[in-house]
Amino acid sequence: MERQRPTFIRSRLNSFGYALKGISAAFRSEANMRWHVLSAGAVVAAGFYFGLTNMEWVVICFAIGLVWMAELFNTALEVVVNLVSPERHPLAGKAKDIAAGAVLIASLTAAVAGLLVFLPYLWALLQMYT
Repeated sequence: MERQRPTFIRSRLNSFGYALKGISAAFRSEANMRWHVLSAGAVVAAGFYFGLTNMEWVVICFAIGLVWMAELFNTALEVVVNLVSPERHPLAGKAKDIAAGAVLIASLTAAVAGLLVFLPYLWALLQMYT
């Protein structure tokens, strides 16, 4: 008996399931991913506390998404490199270092964006207590 192909909607739902499975796997296996999620939670809490504007929320959401995306790509690349080159190899190390550099750039970019958004609020808060 020939197996039926899933419907278009079922295929899309399966794709979401695979993506969530991948995010979950990265969260469970990567300490840096857990740190990024914790940091994002703290930033979102601060955003609610300070009452960010819609545009500020856009900046924060894009910054969080940028870092998470970079970390997920980095994790995926590390897994593939480990699969094809289980022993140490200079090119494997170079690929991993470059991917880690992308995460660093994304994180620094997000930190600058966060500072630009939150510094005025923090400055105003400081002015209240001095």
